[in-house]
Amino acid sequence: MNLGITRRSFIKTSSAVVAGLAATKFAPTDTLAAQGGAKTVTVSPQKIAALTRWPRYGAAEKNRLHELIDSNKFYEELPLFEQEWQDYTKAPFVKCHVNGSAALTSMYFALDLPAGSEVMVPTYTFFSACLAMRFSNLVPVFIDIDPKTGCFDLDDAKRKLTPKVKAVEAMHSWGLPCEMDLICDWAKEKGLVPLEDCAHAHGASMKGKKMGNWGQMAIYSFQASKVMPSVEGGMGMYQTREYYERAFAFGHYEAPAKFAKDSPVRAYEGTGFGQKYRMHPFAAAVARMQLKGLDAMNALVEKNVRALNDRLTQLPGVAEPRCRPDQKRAYYHANMLMIDFKKAGCTRDALVKALAAEGVRASFWDYPQQHTLKIYSEAKWWHHPPKIPEKMPGCEYVNANHIFLPLFYGEATELIDQYAKAFEKVWAKRSKLA
Repeated sequence: MNLGITRRSFIKTSSAVVAGLAATKFAPTDTLAAQGGAKTVTVSPQKIAALTRWPRYGAAEKNRLHELIDSNKFYEELPLFEQEWQDYTKAPFVKCHVNGSAALTSMYFALDLPAGSEVMVPTYTFFSACLAMRFSNLVPVFIDIDPKTGCFDLDDAKRKLTPKVKAVEAMHSWGLPCEMDLICDWAKEKGLVPLEDCAHAHGASMKGKKMGNWGQMAIYSFQASKVMPSVEGGMGMYQTREYYERAFAFGHYEAPAKFAKDSPVRAYEGTGFGQKYRMHPFAAAVARMQLKGLDAMNALVEKNVRALNDRLTQLPGVAEPRCRPDQKRAYYHANMLMIDFKKAGCTRDALVKALAAEGVRASFWDYPQQHTLKIYSEAKWWHHPPKIPEKMPGCEYVNANHIFLPLFYGEATELIDQYAKAFEKVWAKRSKLA
């Protein structure tokens, strides 16, 4: 899949953007719906709701839950799910957890780093990726995101490297893989442990390798909004037995008894390392059924995104996150488009309002920048206070210049055509939206 290499680039040079905006050829005479014209999207609200509903469960999930209840063999579901996930991802070791936050906490514990060690993490992320560190006396180093991708900015990481940094974690934002080959090469050169947050990226891969296999450890989340939802649940992936055993035993007291007698973790039989992070068997049952249809659902969503975005990115100044030819992305939550609103000559509020009047469900949500939140400024929570950066230009640009369109989880040819026409109609008159 190629999302931007052979099409319009995510970010143009200033002169190219200005020239493109000035040369727009889209000038329909139709009056905007917001100004009294006819609404472009006429597909019924009921059909749109059915196409965009998430999560989606059906007979397979219901039947498996009934079978599990009738069998009374609840905990056998966990190793079954783990084996199927391992077969799918080709990871050397995996372990399911109660949720993605538990998988993150276990991963940081498994690093076994000296207190006060620092871990690089994007500020554009969910809070668990940062706050889970403090339970192992680790401290986050906040990294910006690349405005072309919305993912980890390696150049910013290189500028912020200090002797205290021992690991680097990249999050695959909205299902788009980070450039883990470059990140891992740099981490190896500097003696850092590469980690992955794959909570958005179920089924995504790079160079034929599933995400989660690039770092030494990785996590997935199966929360209800995720690409592979089980309502709640998480998974850890580990490249070495040492990491696997420490992460497993941290949240699963039964783990040490399963390890070889020469394992350094075996001595903690009966207690583990103090937490209980076992995944609920019902969640594992749902996740197993979701995994069976994961690739097919991802392919359908991708087809629909391409049908829409291949038209929208022909509009001057409209782009999508850059995806390399050797990357295969997933789509989490929404279809993100990037628009330079300053150069477009309209505000995001005005554009979204005009699209809504045409029947397009457009929205935006500025991802909270972790470094701006209160808990990171209070020294009592940390081994030593995290350094709070003054500015994160990549994150600020992405937050200020994106919109979300819904993902369609069914055949949506008519709706996609109407969405594209509505966007083209509004875009042609965007300078008058104010």
